[in-house]
Amino acid sequence: MKTRIEELRARFNEALGAAADSAALENLRVEYLGKKGHVAALMQGLRDVSDKREAGQLINSLKTEVETAIAEAGEALRAAAVAARIRSAKKYNPTLRGAEELGSYHPITLATREVEEVFISMGFTIENYDEIVDDYKCFEALNIPKHHPARDMQDTYYLDNGQLLKTHTSAAQNHIMKKYGAPLRAIFPGRCFRNESTDACHENTFFQMEGMMIDENISISNLIYFMKTMLSEVFKRDVKVRLRPGFFPFVEPGFELDINCEICGGAGCPSCKNSGWLELCPCGMIHPNVLSEGGIDTEKYSGFAFGLGLTRLAMMKYGVKDIRDFNSGSLKALSQFKSI
Repeated sequence: MKTRIEELRARFNEALGAAADSAALENLRVEYLGKKGHVAALMQGLRDVSDKREAGQLINSLKTEVETAIAEAGEALRAAAVAARIRSAKKYNPTLRGAEELGSYHPITLATREVEEVFISMGFTIENYDEIVDDYKCFEALNIPKHHPARDMQDTYYLDNGQLLKTHTSAAQNHIMKKYGAPLRAIFPGRCFRNESTDACHENTFFQMEGMMIDENISISNLIYFMKTMLSEVFKRDVKVRLRPGFFPFVEPGFELDINCEICGGAGCPSCKNSGWLELCPCGMIHPNVLSEGGIDTEKYSGFAFGLGLTRLAMMKYGVKDIRDFNSGSLKALSQFKSI
């Protein structure tokens, strides 16, 4: 047995030296360590050996050597492949103008990630959803039937095939409810589109973050708690907010959560239409019709939903006076956030 093990060790070392790629290494591994490999055959032969303890130790020693050698050889091959790619890559010219400039995340991306971290810490999951949806998801599933006057509140981009660019992240509510059922806690950030005139606080393309919490005995107090917690974490201090009645067909009761304008401190400016307040988060208790459409038992569960304006939140957090700067592509305007 000992002689046979030494012969296998010598054969392995010779074959290892000739293995030039990962495929050869894998073949070698199977040959020695596979279910029908040499090591397995040695283990089966133990029954014919008088000193099983010594023979078993020798076999295990060979197995360990083979495993270690193959792992080290594989790592060496990978390192060599990386080095080869680096050598063959196009050479970097540090003298090119602008080569020393570093890129930066967009301020909306920064705000989104920060809000996501806050809600993850409170047990919410993050979901993605399409930008092109059908009429049912965007309106009908949200208690807005065809010809309902509430549709006039959202100047919608319709496509030739009857679908549309989603006007609000609420279009994902029905999908998320059917995906998870109740109870659930979920947020889903995304880009929205509305055919409206632009000014310092309105854009035709903007970002929202929809959020829902559905469980037993959910009330407005839960909604206020999560909103105030999120804002205090994002701004690193208590933020002055107000809650006023608002009409949205998919919530009842519905509210507008406004934030005291961080640009003017509440004195009034173009960013807040000289009101001192900026509408940040339409919200409310999810309408029973919407819950039922999503397959939720309204006798047992209730929930709240909100549509946080991420673009406006970024304006307030970073002191951006004009919402149009975010879509301008101006490096002068956006590069200031590279150090954040």
